[in-house]
Amino acid sequence: MAEVKKSAQSKLNISEDVIVTVARLAALEVKGVAGLDGEITKMSKLRKNGPITVGVIGDVAALDIKIKVKNGYKCTSVAEEVQSAVKEDVQNMTGVAVARVNVSICGVEFE
Repeated sequence: MAEVKKSAQSKLNISEDVIVTVARLAALEVKGVAGLDGEITKMSKLRKNGPITVGVIGDVAALDIKIKVKNGYKCTSVAEEVQSAVKEDVQNMTGVAVARVNVSICGVEFE
């Protein structure tokens, strides 16, 4: 008798909350980042007005991040490092391709 093999197609969905969490952790690990500009709450995620917003179209994500830089660091260097770290971590940890990471510097923190 011939065996009948059925192949099941499955799809993995990654929540935007997971992408936000990974992006937050990656950004805060960059040297020179004092913190995010605001807090991540359920309401900020719903209203898309928090420090990190994610737009997912198909299987590709676009992120916007608002950060504060520590005094004495070059803003452009810190922003470029944040872009690189966030893109790499999100892609490696979630498997979601990242098209762009927009970084806005919203302030400088003095210690």
